[in-house]
Amino acid sequence: MKPTNEQLTTAEMGKLWAVYMGNSMAICVLTYYQKHCQDPDIMEILKKAKGLSEKIITGITEVFKKDNFPIPIGFDVKKDVNLDAPRLFADEFYLHYLKYTAKAGLSLYSTAIPMMIRKDVRELILTIDHNTIQFLVALNEILENKGYLTKPPIIPIPKEVSFVEKQSYLAGFLGDARPLHALEIAHLQDNLENNVASKGLLIGFSQVATHKKVREFMQRGVEITHDHIKDAREKLNENNLPGHPLLDDLVEPSSIPPFSDKLMVFHKIDMFSMKIRSYANAMSTNGRRDLGMMYGKFIIDVGKFAEDGANIMIDEHWFEKPPHAVDRKALLDDR
Repeated sequence: MKPTNEQLTTAEMGKLWAVYMGNSMAICVLTYYQKHCQDPDIMEILKKAKGLSEKIITGITEVFKKDNFPIPIGFDVKKDVNLDAPRLFADEFYLHYLKYTAKAGLSLYSTAIPMMIRKDVRELILTIDHNTIQFLVALNEILENKGYLTKPPIIPIPKEVSFVEKQSYLAGFLGDARPLHALEIAHLQDNLENNVASKGLLIGFSQVATHKKVREFMQRGVEITHDHIKDAREKLNENNLPGHPLLDDLVEPSSIPPFSDKLMVFHKIDMFSMKIRSYANAMSTNGRRDLGMMYGKFIIDVGKFAEDGANIMIDEHWFEKPPHAVDRKALLDDR
C-alpha cells in the first residue's frame, strides 16, 4: 500500500475494526473444522475460507499499523480453540455454516463500500467484497454437486403484466391474505437458510459451553431461532411452498468444548446482529402487513438476545471496545 497522510474516517475505523474481529474469530473456527473434516472437497473449501480470512486480517493489519491504530486482540487459536476436542459437527454442516457466515460477511463488506473514502481502504474493501462473492459462487457449486443445496421455491412465470387494483393487496393478518410474491418468498427462504444453520450452531454451542449462564444463553437462542423457523416456514407452507430442512441432525453428541465461551458468545452476538439487517431487508421488500409484523417481532427478539449476550461479555471482561468518539463530558469532569 502507498503511504498516505489522510486520516481514517469513523466509517473506515468502525468497518475495518468489525471486519477484523469477525475474521479473527473465523480463523479459529475454521482451524478446528479442518482438524475433523474428512471429505476432501469440503476440506478444500474450508482452506479457501480460512485463507480468505487470513488475507483480510493481513490487509487490515497493514492499514492499522500505517495509521498507528492499536491492533485489536480479537481471537487466537492458541487461547480460544481446543484442537483436541472431538468432532462437534458433521462435514456437511461445514458447508451450510460457510454459506451462513459468508453471506453475513458480504452484507458487512457491501454496505461498507459507499462509506469508504480513503483510496487504500476502499480498494481493500472492494477486494474483500469481490473475493467473498467469488467464494460464495464456488461454495454454491459444491453444495449443489454434493446434493446439499436447497434452492428457493419455484412459482409460475406470469402470463402478462398486471397492476394491483385494491388495498387488500397489503392485508394479511385480518381477512384473506393474497399469495406471496416472489421477493417475499425469496427472503423467507433466505432467512430460513440462515436460521437452520444458526440453530445447528446454537445447539452445538449449548452442549459445550462451560459457564452455566452461557449454556442458558445458547439454549435461549435455540428456542428463539426455532420459533422464527416455525413462523417463516408456516408462511411458505400456507402457499404450498417448501421451507429449508433443519440441520439439527448434523450436530454430534459431544459435550467437550472446542471453543472458549468468549468466542461462542461473540459469535452469536455478531451473527444475530447481522440477522437484524437480514430481517430488515426482508421487511423492506414485503407488501403484506402480517409479514411486516412478523419481521418486526423477529427484530425485537434478536435485539434482546444480542443485548443479553453483550451483558455476558461485559460481566466476564470479554467485551473489546470498538473505536469511540471523544467523551467531552468526561474531559470536563476530570478537570
